[in-house]
Amino acid sequence: MHTSNGEIGLPPSWLDTLMHRMGMRIISQSPELTVIEMPISGNTQPQGLLHGGASAALAETAASHSAILHAQRLFGENAVAVGVELNISHLKAERGSLIRATAEAVHLGRSSTVHTVRITDEDHQLIAIARVSNRILNK
Repeated sequence: MHTSNGEIGLPPSWLDTLMHRMGMRIISQSPELTVIEMPISGNTQPQGLLHGGASAALAETAASHSAILHAQRLFGENAVAVGVELNISHLKAERGSLIRATAEAVHLGRSSTVHTVRITDEDHQLIAIARVSNRILNK
């Protein structure tokens, strides 16, 4: 179930959510690898730099989206994944116009997932790296 067409955009379930308000859009998705972009405009500190909390929200969103796809592959469309741990290192200040999170699976289990998320700028420079753990819930 890997989708990569650059036109996934905003899933209907994201309407009126944090992801919608922050301008995130899905570029490609699978349990193993998900890519999500977000504008920097509107997600900055007062000094005009990308807010660290915005990059953290983007990292958790990319990893959690992959985890949900894994959970649904295992247990059906009612299964969900919820974040239980986020660790992020901010490596570079950013003032550009767009960042991209690439979440790559490290562990896809029956009750948990772990993804490493690389956040890069428009020049493909690494600006943050994160590790996100999710718990799978079969509703």
